[in-house]
Amino acid sequence: MNRVKTELERERDDGHTAETILVRRVQAGETAAFGELVSIYMQRCYYAALGMVGSPQDAEDLSQEAFARAFKARARLDPERPFYPWLYQILRRLCYNFTRDTSSRRRKLERAGGWLVAEARVRASVDDPERVRATDALRDRLEVAIRELPPAQREVFVLKEFEGLKYREIAELLEVPIGTVMSRLYAARQRLAVRLDGIE
Repeated sequence: MNRVKTELERERDDGHTAETILVRRVQAGETAAFGELVSIYMQRCYYAALGMVGSPQDAEDLSQEAFARAFKARARLDPERPFYPWLYQILRRLCYNFTRDTSSRRRKLERAGGWLVAEARVRASVDDPERVRATDALRDRLEVAIRELPPAQREVFVLKEFEGLKYREIAELLEVPIGTVMSRLYAARQRLAVRLDGIE
């Protein structure tokens, strides 16, 4: 029995990705389609914000605000380009504006180091509980070392080491040359190595 193809099926036949279809539906004002994008990217957005501001509560607020602003700006979306890099630019501006106040910035950065270490320990515990116990001696110095990275270096470090992005992906997200990404990451790793030198 023949049946009429849905619009979604026709678009897939034309070679469009599921995300492209969602973005087009969002541009048309479909809140359900935007809800699907939120479901796909909320966790990634939250962890990116957490790496930048250091506070779970603030990261949640900022990631939600990023999605709210993205929906308001949906007319500027390009269905032929990936959604997350566009969203990340909104999130990044929000996080930088949030940390501009120096007293707030200092407080948030101090908490960020603790989260990064805790996140690494949680990930390690899935595979090897003994490894978590072995890292306890490093915890305090590692927290301080990560907390003291300059914000631009820490951002690249988080994107590379915790989100697992490639150099080109980081460069596209930050809108900087790959060489800049590499130099910031190298500088971050060097600073950490110096701070942790001699720790077994």
